[in-house]
Amino acid sequence: MNEITTIKPSTPKDWETDQEVRWCPGCGDYAILKAVQRTMPEIGATPENTVFISGIGCSSRFPYYMETYGFHTIHGRAPAVATGVKLANPDLDVWIITGDGDGLSIGGNHTMHLLRRNLNCQVLLFNNEIYGLTKGQYSPTSREGTRSPSTPFGSVDHPAKPCAYALGSGARFIARGIDVHKNLPSVLKAAHAHQGAAFIEIFQNCIVYNDDVFAPFTEKANAGHQLWLEHGQPMLFAGGTKGIALDTERLTLKIVDVVEGDWQAAGVIVHNVANRTVAHMLVEMPFGPFPMALGVLYDDPAPTFESAVVAQNRAASEGKVADLQKLVSKGQTWMVEKEPHAM
Repeated sequence: MNEITTIKPSTPKDWETDQEVRWCPGCGDYAILKAVQRTMPEIGATPENTVFISGIGCSSRFPYYMETYGFHTIHGRAPAVATGVKLANPDLDVWIITGDGDGLSIGGNHTMHLLRRNLNCQVLLFNNEIYGLTKGQYSPTSREGTRSPSTPFGSVDHPAKPCAYALGSGARFIARGIDVHKNLPSVLKAAHAHQGAAFIEIFQNCIVYNDDVFAPFTEKANAGHQLWLEHGQPMLFAGGTKGIALDTERLTLKIVDVVEGDWQAAGVIVHNVANRTVAHMLVEMPFGPFPMALGVLYDDPAPTFESAVVAQNRAASEGKVADLQKLVSKGQTWMVEKEPHAM
């Protein structure tokens, strides 16, 4: 009689490798790594069915530290490799690790097409607003005035907004998290539950070249400047004393005071993750006058790229017999019989 083997759920330790984690002491990447390793068992993932794919940058060392399949690719090309992996085996759980330089500069073109195609994967973009691996040059997300070796007098570039870029590229899931925040695992879980390309911008502190650039909303004392979004819940922040409402005259968002918890009287918006128009307003909401919008900003699934490809290939091969020899013998010549257009 055969005995049934009970498969034990994995633990965070099962997702750790024997490789020495080599980031600068105090780097936000450590916290993100731990958050991912804690999340994997909770979503029921298995190491043998999981792939982490990265490009180039500090964050791109990630695959070495995850006890899964992994691929450390070339600069900006992780989305292209991930697409090939997913098409070869759609059952694999694919995670892309990239940075603000890797994913939005040299890899911007690849990131855009992965999002518009809606490949079923998770894209974690570590945003520290600097090129850390190559010694602190300014990046596509660096703020105007950023002084760096490549902008000694201050950057004059207008920075890219990762979530606005993703939304404009056709992403169906957009979220934000903070490297050291306790809510990051819940954001990762929501991304994994989404069927399609899930884009997560993670604010990650570079302690060497851009330390505390996000402190105005990440520091504990500044937690009142965080707007954590939850589907079906009012957009409240600052301990529930303030909220986000719609300015119907200007068709923009505005901050309102909430008196004695009566957010309805104040006109505070209830978050609907499927509302793309409001999601666009949230990603464009300027920090300073407004809080930083965090959590799941947009979640509206659509058919995935690999499912369409699989269905197309199945239909194209229906009723046909594979014949490799016939294909090889077919040759590469053809006759053009149509007369060229008169000049």
